[in-house]
Amino acid sequence: MYDTLIVVVGGLVAAAAGLWAWRRWHPASFWYGVAFPARAVLVYLTWRHVAAGCGLTRRRRRWRWTLDAVPVVGPAARGAATVVEQKRRMRRVDVERAPRLGVLRPTALGWRLRVRLHDGQVPADYERAAEGIAHAWRVHSVRVVDVRPGVVTLWATMRDPLTDVTVSPVTDRLLTVRPGKLENGADWVIDLRTVPHWLIAGATQSGKSNLANAIIKGLAPQPVALVGFDLKGGVEFTPYAPRLSALATTRSECVELLGGLVAELEARMALCRKHGARNVWTLPGELRPVPVVVLVDEVAELFLMADKSEKDEVAKTSTALLRVAQLGRAFAVHLVVCGQRIGSDLGPGVTALRAQLSGRVCHRVNDPETASMTLGDMDPAALEAARGIPAETPGVCVVAGQDGSWHRARSVYVSETDAEQAARDHAHLTPSWAEVTGSSSVTDLRPDMPDAA
Repeated sequence: MYDTLIVVVGGLVAAAAGLWAWRRWHPASFWYGVAFPARAVLVYLTWRHVAAGCGLTRRRRRWRWTLDAVPVVGPAARGAATVVEQKRRMRRVDVERAPRLGVLRPTALGWRLRVRLHDGQVPADYERAAEGIAHAWRVHSVRVVDVRPGVVTLWATMRDPLTDVTVSPVTDRLLTVRPGKLENGADWVIDLRTVPHWLIAGATQSGKSNLANAIIKGLAPQPVALVGFDLKGGVEFTPYAPRLSALATTRSECVELLGGLVAELEARMALCRKHGARNVWTLPGELRPVPVVVLVDEVAELFLMADKSEKDEVAKTSTALLRVAQLGRAFAVHLVVCGQRIGSDLGPGVTALRAQLSGRVCHRVNDPETASMTLGDMDPAALEAARGIPAETPGVCVVAGQDGSWHRARSVYVSETDAEQAARDHAHLTPSWAEVTGSSSVTDLRPDMPDAA
């Protein structure tokens, strides 16, 4: 008996050590082979109680065998005690019915699960209950990621993948960068051919400039022209001068450069019309113009007026920037507009421009109106998530636009030194402004480049 006990205990210890080593040295296979099946059993066994606790169950009338207590009273004169006789009978009773679960499908960080809605339920019911479900399942978060008629998909993640982000912004696809990671563990990809224009909002030290560095580093090796607008005197974009085809640092230079962009759009429009093409991507390769990515560092500076003398320049700037946003997609001119403060008080031009920027990124902001201007017209839940970004997590943001839904994301850290080095390393790919526009009629706004060495 004693020997058997030793063998059993030794086997258990060896099994525990083996499981620990498996989880330590190969966590992916351990998750799919051991941890996920155990979690799946737990989810199915506890779903009825979890749904009831989160208010997702519904009462249904069902036939059930029940026990009825039938009192049988003896002779009252002798004071006989009451005897209870149990009888079973079929009757209709109210029962709690939990929503029907689909098959759990594992992911690298958790699982996906389809849930069939009860009559009268809407996806918002599950969004409100997501936090309670996450606590009941002991996971980091639960999100409603897909909605179909009568069905929602819940995405559970075991841990926060945004704690440590290590990816390269460089991709092998034209006009595509990989600035970071999404909360579901997937790569955060900005594809300018799919979502042509982006609005990036964020307060100081929120990660907005770091995201711009990642975008510049990702686009630098590609055969595209980068154009900058920096009304902070050029202090933000001048270090990237080797890779910029043009840079405007004053209000008058912005008006001139935007005028050149509008003229180039009209020229590309005429080229497509001449060859019967709907956009530049259907033109023959030898006729296709170089794609242009316009980077605006602080959009509020383009719309602010110190006095009435600047009113005409602001109006011209607003109109030209709006035309670029409206016409740019078909003719390979893309906008990446950044700002600390984006509000309706900047004028109707900002609101009209925002409507054309379908890609949205909102970091931590100092005022709720900026978050509302960035995400408020897309999803109220995204707005709440953006307002809850803590100050100690720079780079964390809410992204909307790539697939029609919103995600929490975090950009990979790209130092200014790394971005400047990328600009110098790929300076030979920089087309001049005359090459971009096909003429030298516009003043060369390309800044003086420092020595690449």
